[in-house]
Amino acid sequence: MNTSNDARGFRPNRREFVETAVAGAVAGALPSDAQSPAAPASTECTLRVNGETHRLDLDPRVSLLDLLREHLQLTGTKKGCDHGQCGACTVLVNGRRINSCLTFAVMHDGDEITTIEGLARGAELHPLQAAFIEHDGLQCGYCTPGQICSAVALLSELKAGAPSFVTPNIADLKPLELTEDEIRERMSGNICRCGAYVGIVAAIRSVAEGQKA
Repeated sequence: MNTSNDARGFRPNRREFVETAVAGAVAGALPSDAQSPAAPASTECTLRVNGETHRLDLDPRVSLLDLLREHLQLTGTKKGCDHGQCGACTVLVNGRRINSCLTFAVMHDGDEITTIEGLARGAELHPLQAAFIEHDGLQCGYCTPGQICSAVALLSELKAGAPSFVTPNIADLKPLELTEDEIRERMSGNICRCGAYVGIVAAIRSVAEGQKA
């Protein structure tokens, strides 16, 4: 084996190698002027939230969830998974339930948006809000705003005759029966980590039965 000084001279100096590698990594991590993306142009839009009109100049990347919480201070709508999997951010858009974390605010120009804050009439709770309290449909309460908004949409869908995956016969035009299976299927997009599902089902059923009376 050649162990002469000339041969050893071809070996990298460990200290110099590490210093060079670190310097290169840091330089590569810092964006140059050419690499820095230009900020997107803001977009004007008008949204009606809980009956109030908001004219906004928004970064088009802002989600509807972040608009509600960070711009309008409507913090009843919760950020859970932020991936559309837990349902904590459910709100109503033109009467239909959506996950507000999965949509951009600018996509709802002109839409009517209802959050948990918009369900009550002054000091009078929405029937579902009162039912959730009566039937212990919550524990920590973090998912409850999304659960209630979803339940409001559920009752509207039922009234319209919209079937679910567990509806026995979708060809039968008779009024749908809101069984426990129907409630659980229709609320399956809303997760409660506390496991208050028994109370949630009971609360929704009680309001549905009250509407029939």
